[in-house]
Amino acid sequence: MRVAIQGELGSNSHMAALKVFAEDLPEAGAPELLPCALSAEVFERLADGAAAIAVLPIENSLHGSVFEHYDLLLESNARVVGETQLRIRHNVIAAPGVKLADVKRVMSHPVALSQCRRWLREHAGIAATPFYDTAGSVKQLMAQGLTDCAGIAPELAARQYGAEILVGGIEDHRENYTRFYVLTAGHFAAETSADKASLAFSLEHRSGSLIEALEVLRGGGMNLTKIESRPVPGKPWEYVFFVDLRFEEVAHLDQALTALTGRCVMVKELGRYRAAGME
Repeated sequence: MRVAIQGELGSNSHMAALKVFAEDLPEAGAPELLPCALSAEVFERLADGAAAIAVLPIENSLHGSVFEHYDLLLESNARVVGETQLRIRHNVIAAPGVKLADVKRVMSHPVALSQCRRWLREHAGIAATPFYDTAGSVKQLMAQGLTDCAGIAPELAARQYGAEILVGGIEDHRENYTRFYVLTAGHFAAETSADKASLAFSLEHRSGSLIEALEVLRGGGMNLTKIESRPVPGKPWEYVFFVDLRFEEVAHLDQALTALTGRCVMVKELGRYRAAGME
């Protein structure tokens, strides 16, 4: 099965995809991964049928939501059919034989660099350079034979590209998790054991409209676990709200959606799925 991921092989998205298949789709065997440098490309691979599913980061427990991915999800026909959570561990990785004393520069995704500030302060002589991807930084230094440079990336990146870990676990906070959506373009049947849903809705620009919508969800027995707002292009100070809901009965969700539709300008169900547990 072909799976599109955001990032290079060896990235956290790669690890999340392996976790999804090991825990939720063991009968499917090992996935064939399609690395995508741009997030928009992930949705393109779903739309053109090159990938059956995609695994995409949507939220980090320290950094917050990935806003671009909410926007892309709203614009596309992709559907959320699952989620998984992955503990994020950052490592200093370099070519074989390179010592930490040799390293003058570390490369990684800006979010990863921001999560390793303590280590970077303690090693002020090493310059931090933003790069498009964590695993991509290791791929780059190995391809170019760099001996004064290291990447900050997952352990899998070292194995993927034949590099070595110089320092493990340099993240500032151990409780660092990323939540990933599992997306399809309609290739999978709906999750029969779903207990969570993701929705997007927009409202009339008037006083109390958001409270009214949330009251509909509360009255339907929904447990609101997350709410996020994104601006509506071309309509200053108007917003699309993204919410995650937990529910006990699918019928309750369907009733709440019907009631919500009557109070909103737009309602889109992004998907319903089984909530992921912590590692």
